[in-house]
Amino acid sequence: MELKIIESGTLEQIEQGVKELLAKSRKVQSPKAKEEWMDNQEVCILLDISKRTLQTYRDKGILSFSQIGHKCYYRVKDIEQFVAGAKMKTNYKR
Repeated sequence: MELKIIESGTLEQIEQGVKELLAKSRKVQSPKAKEEWMDNQEVCILLDISKRTLQTYRDKGILSFSQIGHKCYYRVKDIEQFVAGAKMKTNYKR
């Protein structure tokens, strides 16, 4: 094994450069990488609905979802759009 010695000032410059690169890479991440997902239980609690009602929304195509194995996931932005649409429909009935 070869051992190399560097000055502490050089090491600090390298560390600072790495920190700057990490900060830049976090800012450049695509929006898809930042998407947040919720599972069935989280959606049921948020919307105050039963699992069966959520199943009906999926079956009728009212709420989009992705399935991995036997577990369903929902994008937060899809839930927000669903709630906004439900509010608009409620306002029209008045």
